[in-house]
Amino acid sequence: MSDITNIALDAMGGDNAPAEMIKGAMDAIAKEPLMKVFLVGREDVIQKELANYQYNKEQIEVVNATEVIETAEPPVNAIRRKKDSSIVVGMKMVKEGKADAFVSAGSSGAILVGGQVLIGRIKGVERPPLAPLIPTEKGVTLLIDCGANVDARPSHLVQFAKMGSIYMEHVLGIQNPRVGIVNIGAEEEKGNALVKETFPLLKEEKGIHFIGSVEAREIPHGQADVVVCEAFAGNIILKLYEGVGAVLIQKVKEGMMTTLRSKIGALLIKPALKATLKTFDASEYGGAPLLGLNGLVVKTHGSAKAKEVSNTLTQCVTFKRQKINEKIKECIQSDGASVE
Repeated sequence: MSDITNIALDAMGGDNAPAEMIKGAMDAIAKEPLMKVFLVGREDVIQKELANYQYNKEQIEVVNATEVIETAEPPVNAIRRKKDSSIVVGMKMVKEGKADAFVSAGSSGAILVGGQVLIGRIKGVERPPLAPLIPTEKGVTLLIDCGANVDARPSHLVQFAKMGSIYMEHVLGIQNPRVGIVNIGAEEEKGNALVKETFPLLKEEKGIHFIGSVEAREIPHGQADVVVCEAFAGNIILKLYEGVGAVLIQKVKEGMMTTLRSKIGALLIKPALKATLKTFDASEYGGAPLLGLNGLVVKTHGSAKAKEVSNTLTQCVTFKRQKINEKIKECIQSDGASVE
C-alpha cells in the first residue's frame, strides 16, 4: 500500500465552491506532504482559481467533470443521468482504486445514493451510516447515524455501534469507547419500539462497551463516546446542536460589547475565550464519513469553508493509515452478518 493518500475532492460542491474547496486543498497539502488531491470539476473554472496559488504540482491534479449535481435534484435520477458530474466522476475514482477517498460538500442525497450504488457496501454491512464528530465537554462524540437511514432497524443500529466503536478507537485513539443509545430516559424499558428492540441486542453485544441509554441533554456533557440512533433523531440532534451553539456564541459576543466595562473585560478574556470556542467549532473536526462502504466517502457541510475542507482531507489520511475500512470489514464479516 502506497504511503501517499490520494483524495478526490468535489471542487464544485457546496455553497462556497470552488474557491473554498481549492483553498482548503492548498492548506491541507501544505500540512501533509504525503497527500495528493484530485480537484474534480469543471477544468476551466478550477484552473482559473488555481492561478491564484503557488503549490507543489505533484500534490494537486485537476480531473475534468463537466456537470454539477444541484442540491434540489432528485438524487437517484441525478446519479443516473449526470454521468460526468463531479460527484459521479469522483466516486468512480474511488471505485476504480484511483483515489483512496472522496470528499464533497455537495448534495447529501446524491452522495448517499452514489456511495451505495457506485462504490458499494462492504459485504455484510446492511446500511452505511453518516457519522460526524460533535464537540462535547470532554472532547468529541461520534453521532451515528445523522442522516443516511431514517427508517433503521435494530440490526442496523447494532452495526452502527460496532463501526462507530472501531472509528473512535482507531481514529481518535479512545480505548474501549463508551456506546450509548439515544433515548427519552435512562430506564431500559423506556423508548419507542426501535429503541426497546435494540437495547437488549446492544446489551448482549460483546464487541462493544455499551453503557445504556443516553438522553439528549447528556450528549453535550460527553456521557458516551459513540451515540447511536436512527437518522431522523440523529439529524435533529445535529441540527439543533449546531443551531444552539451558533446562537450562544453570537449572544456571548453581543453581551461582551454592551458596555465599556464589558468591552474591557472582553479584551482580557479574549485569548481564553477564543481557545474555548474553538473546541466547539464543528469545522475543527472535519466531515462526516459514510461508514461501511468499499471506499471512503466523506460529506462536509454545504456551507463548508477552507478550514473544514482542509481538516476533512487530513481526516482521510488518518482513516487510510489506520485501515479503518479493513477493520470494519473484519469486524462485520467475522460476525457472519447477512447481506441484504
